[in-house]
Amino acid sequence: MSEFTLRSRLDAALGGRTAGVFERAFGMRTVGDLLSHYPRRYARRGELTPIDSLVVGEQVTIVAEVVRAIERPMRQRRGNILEVVITDGRGEMSLTFFNQKWRAEKLRRGAQGIFSGKVGEYKHGKQLAHPDYELFDDVEVARMSAEAHANEPIPIYRATSTLSSWTIQKSVAYALAGLGDIDDPLPDDLRQRHGLLGAREALTRIHRPDFEDQVPAAVRTLRMHEALVLQTALLQQRQFVRALSATSRPAGELLEQFDAALPFARTPDQISVGDRIAADLVGDWPMNRLVQGEVGSGKTLVALRAMLQVAQSGGQSALIAPTEVLAGQHLRSITRMLGPRLAPQLMPTLLTGQLTAAERRRAALRVASGQALIVVGTHALLSDSTTFADLGLVVVDEQHRFGVDQREALRAKGSSPHALVLTATPIPRTVAMTVFGDLDVSTIRTMPAGRAGVQTFVAPVAERPGWFARVWERVAEEVAAGHQAFVVCPAIDAEASAAKGIDDPTALIDDESSSRMRWGVVQAAHLLQEHPSFTSIRVATLHGRMPGDEKDAIMRAFADGELDVLVATTVIEVGVDVPNATAMVILEADRFGVSQLHQLRGRVGRGSAAGVCLLVTEAEPASPARERVDAVAATADGFELAEEDLRLRGEGDVLGDAQSGVRSSLRLLRVVKDADVIALARQEGEAILDDDPALIRHPGLAAAIERRLDSAERAALAKN
Repeated sequence: MSEFTLRSRLDAALGGRTAGVFERAFGMRTVGDLLSHYPRRYARRGELTPIDSLVVGEQVTIVAEVVRAIERPMRQRRGNILEVVITDGRGEMSLTFFNQKWRAEKLRRGAQGIFSGKVGEYKHGKQLAHPDYELFDDVEVARMSAEAHANEPIPIYRATSTLSSWTIQKSVAYALAGLGDIDDPLPDDLRQRHGLLGAREALTRIHRPDFEDQVPAAVRTLRMHEALVLQTALLQQRQFVRALSATSRPAGELLEQFDAALPFARTPDQISVGDRIAADLVGDWPMNRLVQGEVGSGKTLVALRAMLQVAQSGGQSALIAPTEVLAGQHLRSITRMLGPRLAPQLMPTLLTGQLTAAERRRAALRVASGQALIVVGTHALLSDSTTFADLGLVVVDEQHRFGVDQREALRAKGSSPHALVLTATPIPRTVAMTVFGDLDVSTIRTMPAGRAGVQTFVAPVAERPGWFARVWERVAEEVAAGHQAFVVCPAIDAEASAAKGIDDPTALIDDESSSRMRWGVVQAAHLLQEHPSFTSIRVATLHGRMPGDEKDAIMRAFADGELDVLVATTVIEVGVDVPNATAMVILEADRFGVSQLHQLRGRVGRGSAAGVCLLVTEAEPASPARERVDAVAATADGFELAEEDLRLRGEGDVLGDAQSGVRSSLRLLRVVKDADVIALARQEGEAILDDDPALIRHPGLAAAIERRLDSAERAALAKN
């Protein structure tokens, strides 16, 4: 067998067909990619996995024993069903095969094996439809074989419908057997100080342990590999940014005039963060700062003051927002804050795809000529036809809505412009360290005075059906008091979404359907249209498929008090500022994430009148979905919720896919429980780079960074 390296192409190691399956399933292209797909857990022959711990909807691999196999005809169509019942000794679940009765010959009572598939529900029980499986050897043969193998751990890998755990196991074993020398990413002294294994031994122990007690040391070593590679790469990126030269943008009379005209005092956090940004703008290298803060904490004010500082020297600022509604809202807010004296001097200009051709030409000309010192827009700002005279500051609002390529396309329109990233989604410290380690992070915690705030309540309508009627009465009461309300739905048309459907094997077995009501904007609007308490209430709908000018007109009408209730999707999640809106109903609240629910309720209670947010759910008490809803109702502290969100969902979801691949695909590292490892790796990475900036004396670490960050990921990291 020829030797492989971690950089070897996977098709050279496994063959083109098998490598193609791995690339389609997991994006793997190299031997290193395969060997960093670590086991999720370990099983033993004879060990039975608790069936009651399986989660519906998850892809699972379990060890179990066959109880019985039953063949019967289908009810609604020709053909037969083979239903195989398996057990863990306490509970049971079924395996379902359509028109495959020949499988019954081997799936006999007493047969044991590994079964893999997606957990579904059928007649209140758990089910795997058309699972993959591999049965253990005949019991008598197994008993005669060496007993040492009986306790040998079986690695269970994250699998897919096309790639089973045991196929991955065999491929990993083959790759390990042919693997040549490995450069260790950990310096010898670091490994010795912390009692870590060599790279090859760690890989062997995690994938092919002889005993389970070999695994923890391997995990600890590979976790440090991942932390050190990631933190060193982020620190290298910070070095790169700080090697660039920036145009100094000192403050002047524009900012002085603006501050003098402010009708309120800035909060302590707005002052401290503003001072930090002001210092960045006159620094030697481009600012690269993330500002996080609660909804309504004043991030836009902080960003506008930075724009005024840049404008003092003739520099332009571009603010990119994820939606037309939010971009229009920002423009109106900025123009209002600048006032009649400053607005004509800075000429805030909107540039979106929904403008007419003539409007776009006029706007683009103001931008290209440098007349417009503040430009607000959506993806239209990224167009090749959009050019700037002197782009000095890029402001990205709700950064998680943009891919790194989009952000870089805007920054490339200037010469090393300063960058300010805003987010109203509070970021836990460990996530900030892991995801935004190359940015300076500032936080605005104190809220402006004069806001009444919002109270949040759960309406568990499955347990208390009468509360559903009370929800609408409560909305009508707010409108009668002269206020306005939002009704938020998880879909535009729930019936249309259901009609499109997703193939569900259980539909072949039974016609039972969930009795749970699904809500879209169409269904909610129809309900309110027929509701006797809403006969004189002005209701409108808003969603992402509407033309931009229509969305903007509806939002303006709502902001101007011409509408009472707005039934919408999450298009109103960020940036919508209607102080008179005091009530929000979120239907099927359990279908939203914690941070999204927090963002949504931030749309109400923004004025002097107290707000109320009603989270309508049919989720069962103590279920993960209900836990999310209850967590939001329990606190209004977004930073506390961010930590809870991380605990409930795990960082895989929290980090999301909008960041570069390296940041959203953590393998062994867990940003909550491994905070100490991340902090230690950052310390070690700083020391290594201080002593060896180009990593010439650390070839193993340099190679690991190069492997972990291919050219696309390295480019993506540089764009943050």
